[in-house]
Amino acid sequence: MKAGGVAQGSERAVSGSVAMRRRTCLGVAVALGLLAAGRGAAAERWVDLTHPFDADTIFWPTETGFAFQAGANGVNAKGYYYAANRFATAEHGGTHLDAPRHFSATGQTTDAIPVERFVGEAAVIDVAARAEADPCYLVTVDDLMAWETAQRRQLVDVIVLVRTGWSARWPDRRAYLGTDVRGAEGVALLRFPGLAPEAAKWLAEQRRVRAVGIDTASIDHGPSTHFEAHRALCAANIPVFENVADLALLPATGAFLVALPMKIAGGSGGPLRIVARLPE
Repeated sequence: MKAGGVAQGSERAVSGSVAMRRRTCLGVAVALGLLAAGRGAAAERWVDLTHPFDADTIFWPTETGFAFQAGANGVNAKGYYYAANRFATAEHGGTHLDAPRHFSATGQTTDAIPVERFVGEAAVIDVAARAEADPCYLVTVDDLMAWETAQRRQLVDVIVLVRTGWSARWPDRRAYLGTDVRGAEGVALLRFPGLAPEAAKWLAEQRRVRAVGIDTASIDHGPSTHFEAHRALCAANIPVFENVADLALLPATGAFLVALPMKIAGGSGGPLRIVARLPE
C-alpha cells in the first residue's frame, strides 16, 4: 500500500475510534440517566453482578477481610436521624478490580484506567459444565474461539466475562476457594477454575478487549504459583474483574455492562460495583 493509503487508513481508524468512544459515552450517559431517574423500568431490566461487602465477603487467604464499624447511628439531640459508619478493606477482595499495576510495574493504576474500559457489551464465555467436572479447569483459546464461532464475530471491543458457575458457591469459603485454611498455608490449597495463560496472551495479543472478568477469586486458577494470566493481561493494560456474581443471568452476547471501581489514586485495584442491562 502507498504511503497516502496508509495515512488515510490511519485517519479512518482514528476517526472510527473517536466515533466509537462518543457512542459509548452517549450510551452510558443515557443508560445511567434512565436508571437514576427510574424511567423506562418496563422496557429495561438491570441486574446486579456484585457480591455484597460484609462479614462473609471472601478474600484471599492471606487477607484479613472486610471490617465494618457502625457509628452512633440514630436520632440525635436535634431530633433528626443521622448515620455514619466506617469500613476497612484490602483492595483485592469481594467483587473487585485488578488494575494493570497489580502485576505490572508500568501498568495503569486504578485511577489512571480510561473510563471506557469499564463500560461496554459483555461477551459471556460459559464453561460451567467443564468447571463442574474439573474444579481447576483452565479456560482455553478453543473455548474463546468456540464463542466466536457460535456468535459469528470476534472478541473485539467487548468485556469478556468467564462464567464458571463458581458464584453459586458464595459465601462458602471452602466450596468457593477449595479450602477454608487461612494464611500462606491456605494459598497452597486453593482450588478453582481460571483462564489459561495461553488464552490470556491470545486475548491480549490477538484480540482487542476492554476488560476481562471471572466469577472466581482470581483470573488465574487456584493452583497457579506464577500468575501468568494476570501478567499477560496486566502487561497489556487490560483491567481484570474478579469475584463477579450471577453471570448465569446474562446471555452470551448483548448485555451492556457498567463496572465502576472505587477511584483509588495510585491503587492496584479496589472494590467494584458491576451491573448489566439485559437486552430486550
